[in-house]
Order: sequence, then structure tokens, then C-alpha cells
Amino acid sequence: MDPNLSVRVASLEDQAGVDALLGRSYSLLLRPDYPASVMVLALPIIARARPSLLTSGRYWIVMDCFGTVLGAAGWSEAAPVADGTKASQQAAVGHVRHVATDPGAVRRGIGAAIMGQVLRDARAKGVRRLECLSTRTAVAFYAAQGFTVVVPEVEVPLGPDILFPSVSMLRQV
Repeated sequence: MDPNLSVRVASLEDQAGVDALLGRSYSLLLRPDYPASVMVLALPIIARARPSLLTSGRYWIVMDCFGTVLGAAGWSEAAPVADGTKASQQAAVGHVRHVATDPGAVRRGIGAAIMGQVLRDARAKGVRRLECLSTRTAVAFYAAQGFTVVVPEVEVPLGPDILFPSVSMLRQV
């Protein structure tokens, strides 16, 4: 990665920069793999950073020397199971969340660097397996990071009557 770029843990103050990154990245990079009818409904939902993720301590951003967010990625613990314990405590599972690289900065090592940070942090927190719901566009990227396809096509519900085609992938940490 370019030495003029820096990686740091995100905070709530980064929300506008991450939102802008997600909007730039998803609207351009996903276009070849999704019809406009899907993007018009999904983009307003997927291109917004979740405050709980930004404040989790498990979400990172890559910034240039001007303060522009060029990459972002993180992970979350598995959701609680029926008995109230966290599934991650039982199976050490984490979920890759909201990964994006600026369209003008792809293939410069930003995505790999930030995913490396995600993997190191998850491993340090006891996660043994990371799962992700990849966009169709990002399957090759995740495969290069050691993920394998579990289910080739799943529909992720984003809201009432909004289903987003994704690919379920998995990596041992």
C-alpha cells in the first residue's frame, strides 16, 4: 500500500466520509453485475455506514493525506442465539462488514491491506471463522483473500420487497 495512506480505526466522526466512499464505490463498481432496477432500491440502503459498526472498534478506514476515505472494512460478532449467548462464543464466528474501496484507488493494495487488518483483529479476538455476504462484483477479491464460496447466490433482504443478490463466502482465520 502507498506509504502516503494511513489505516486507522473508524469513529462516528468518520460517518460522512465512509458514506461518501460507499456511495462512490458501490454505485460505480457494482453497476456491471446488478441491474439498475436492483441498484435504485439497494443503493440508498447499502451506501450508508452504520453508526454501531463505526463505533465498534472493529471497523477501519484508509485515508489519503488530504483526509479522503479511500477504503473501509470491518467485522462484527455473530448475532446472539436463542438462549441469549453469542454464537461467536460457541463457534468463534465473525462477519465481514461493509467493505469498499474508492473506484479510483482499486488495485493499489488498499482492499488487501484493510482486509489484513480485519483478519488480524478477528484472530486476536478469538474468531476462527469469518463469513461474508459478498456482492457478485467482489467474489474474486474475497477469493484472493482466502475466502471460498459456500452458497453461490443468496438473496439478502434489505427491506420490504427489496432483495439483494449476494454470494455467501467463508474463510478460516
